[in-house]
Amino acid sequence: QEQLVESGGGTVQVGGSLRLSCAASGRTFSNYVMGWFRQAPGKAREFVAAISRSSGSTSYRESVKGRFTISNDYAKNTVYLQMNSLQPGDTAVYTCAAKPYDPWESSSSYNRAGRYGYWGQGTQVTVSS
Repeated sequence: QEQLVESGGGTVQVGGSLRLSCAASGRTFSNYVMGWFRQAPGKAREFVAAISRSSGSTSYRESVKGRFTISNDYAKNTVYLQMNSLQPGDTAVYTCAAKPYDPWESSSSYNRAGRYGYWGQGTQVTVSS
């Protein structure tokens, strides 16, 4: 059974860093796009970042560009989200998701949550001031 398991969440102070991990099991997800989404209390889920494990293309939410980096480790079947210069507005539950890679799809479309068929349970990130 395919499964995505997130880890690495926690509480940090403003300006701190965290690295989230999304470990895939049940299949390699080698030809998939892996995305990170987040949802804060009382707010809608929003796209954070995504990476194509086939092409290496990445996409980021505007507000995290230059602060967050998504990366991929094929050997460990894991995708990472390195988060630096964290701000209170980054506080949310972060969830990993996966969808099949489409070579005809622009990376600008990676932000569409409805296209992701596999989802993890999420990990809490809290940035305290």
